[in-house]
Amino acid sequence: MTSTISLDPSLLHLDLPDPEKDDLSNIEFLDQLEKAWAVCDRFDLQTEIWRGRILRVVRDREKRGGEGRGAGFLLWLREREISKTRAYGLIQLADSADDLVGEGVLEEASVNNFSRRAFIETAQAAPEVQQMISEAANEGQEITRKQVRQLTDEFTSATSPLLPEEIRERTQSNLLPPRIVAPLVKELAKLPEAQLEDLRKTLREEPEIDCIKDVTSTARWISKSLDASLALRAFQVMDLNLEKAMEEAKRLDAMGLLADACSQAQAIESSVLKLHTAWRRLGGLQERLWLESGTSTPYLRDVLNILQTLSGATMRVSLGELSGGKKLRLQIVEEAADQLEPPILG
Repeated sequence: MTSTISLDPSLLHLDLPDPEKDDLSNIEFLDQLEKAWAVCDRFDLQTEIWRGRILRVVRDREKRGGEGRGAGFLLWLREREISKTRAYGLIQLADSADDLVGEGVLEEASVNNFSRRAFIETAQAAPEVQQMISEAANEGQEITRKQVRQLTDEFTSATSPLLPEEIRERTQSNLLPPRIVAPLVKELAKLPEAQLEDLRKTLREEPEIDCIKDVTSTARWISKSLDASLALRAFQVMDLNLEKAMEEAKRLDAMGLLADACSQAQAIESSVLKLHTAWRRLGGLQERLWLESGTSTPYLRDVLNILQTLSGATMRVSLGELSGGKKLRLQIVEEAADQLEPPILG
């Protein structure tokens, strides 16, 4: 089946305000610009959906098998300078459009009532939210990203099983604003069940705005600590009870400090890995250049002597004028993988 699409030329006509017009108020000027931008958004959405469908057809053709399967799809992307990530993002957008329209929730012509970002967020929303947004679009209402987010927050805050009943009921009764409760749900969703019960107990005892904000911050710090601790190699050299450690930090009201410490430790480990890779490569390059040079290349030897201060086992790095011209001396000691002690930078 061959699909065609006809674009109304009038959609491409934009009524832009005259920047030289003195009798046009700033509010009117911005309003006209907003309307013109909305037209571009809708046109861009239709274009992105059809590009996704095109890419999906190319990809599906490649799934037929044979040697070099998928190579044609990647070649097609390279010729059009489209990254693989963007390509699959467009395919996902096309899938979302087909799901919303194909299941009868959204009328095809109503897609024009969405901004691009509003459509994407609708496709990612809960089915109940999709139904409500689609009904509004089918009635001719223009759908903005702000509307989708507001409705999603309201639905999430009133129905999420991660929240204690007290919070859900107060949200449904408009005693708690969804814009405050929704971020809490987002943070709670990142935590394992073992970390949730204490937080829910706190919320049940004090279902107020200030408590919700505090618990949201605590949940965020716990999540960051867990993510960083799982990635930290330093934590893998011995058996640590991180849950107990976080309980103690919570008792001291120091979860933020612990999360920040773990994040900084993760940044140091990542920097050390990059440093070690660059150090090994520089050492190899410096050695090759030294072998290629000789007494007839004194200036090149001067450069290599300076590079030796960075490629040797002990390096000295200037921290610059902002640090008072201090130098940092680092000694790299490579140890066997089966040794208990972690690699030393001292």
